[in-house]
Amino acid sequence: MKLPKLLACLTLTLLMSLPTKAADITVFAAASLSNVLKKIGDAYNQTSTDKVVFNFASSNTLEAQIKAGTPADIFFSADEAKMDELDKQGLLAKGSRKDFLSNSLIIIVPVESNFPFTTPDQLADPSFKKIALGQTESVPAGIYARQYLTKLGIWDKVSTRVVPCENVRAAYEAVETGNVDAAIAYKTDAFNSKKVKVAYEVPIAEGPAITYPVAILAGTKNSVAAKKFFDYLSNPVSLQLFQARGFIIKP
Repeated sequence: MKLPKLLACLTLTLLMSLPTKAADITVFAAASLSNVLKKIGDAYNQTSTDKVVFNFASSNTLEAQIKAGTPADIFFSADEAKMDELDKQGLLAKGSRKDFLSNSLIIIVPVESNFPFTTPDQLADPSFKKIALGQTESVPAGIYARQYLTKLGIWDKVSTRVVPCENVRAAYEAVETGNVDAAIAYKTDAFNSKKVKVAYEVPIAEGPAITYPVAILAGTKNSVAAKKFFDYLSNPVSLQLFQARGFIIKP
């Protein structure tokens, strides 16, 4: 073999033997997904040379960060409106958006509460002086809660007692600490604490339609690695973890 061809073959062999550089996959995800995604991320990190890094916050906060150019690879929102806004601005990778999960609402109270709760419209009772909700103009959990209370016909009665929170986890923690008398949260958050109890579980058919869409972002610098983790979210192990936390897998 002539020397130039030999050198070319040796160079190609060397390049093929070099380890592929691992990527950090940055996932911006709604706060209500934090517990389950941490488990899924840990499982993925054990099987991949890439590493998943999460940024958890309310979906509206994450949307604003993405619009401002904060680097991220995947966005997992707690509602469609935030994803729609990014889609309109061309910030989603074409064809990657998927309506993935659903959830439902619950009314929670401190575990020591003795209020005889039987129907959701009892939140209008004067005994509930402070009711924690996600911010009702921007945070998905708060928007969903206001829709539900409006449907019940009691929003005007409780609105002056609402304590707005930056995300659904903050509303949950307000009940844990005794700073409020009740909160409306996601069913999936009922697993998180022994300091609160579920006073009422809103039937899916009676509550607002809750959708969690996920998409790869158009500005990703790690499109191949992002796609691998995006697909991992739908594998049997991940789906089982989502369902174990109370999420509903959308068809």
